[in-house]
Amino acid sequence: MRFRFWLPWAALLLWAQVALAGPINEVTVVTAQGWHVFKVELAVTPAARSRGLMHRPELAADAGMLFIFPRREQLSFWMKNTLIPLDMIFLTGDGRIVHVHHMAQPHSLTPIGPQAPAVAVLEI
Repeated sequence: MRFRFWLPWAALLLWAQVALAGPINEVTVVTAQGWHVFKVELAVTPAARSRGLMHRPELAADAGMLFIFPRREQLSFWMKNTLIPLDMIFLTGDGRIVHVHHMAQPHSLTPIGPQAPAVAVLEI
């Protein structure tokens, strides 16, 4: 719900400003209505990607997690052990959005993912 109001399907750009120095990084989402900066944790290792945002009782409106994969592939996520609804934005290596899933249902085991390959997923 937090993201839905910003998302006009046309004209959406996303880029990550990834600093390797710290655990919190910024991702800027730009739409026709303006831009918003999210403070995100990076999930770049298999263990971090597997754990994701599980078991967290809340997530700030400007927070999230950016899952980065080593290569473009067919990605699929679920909400097992995730306590809060999340928006998932699937991205190509150049920041283009290939799929957006709004308000994924907590604890759902239903796979969520795009038809096209992606290299990153932003959960907010």
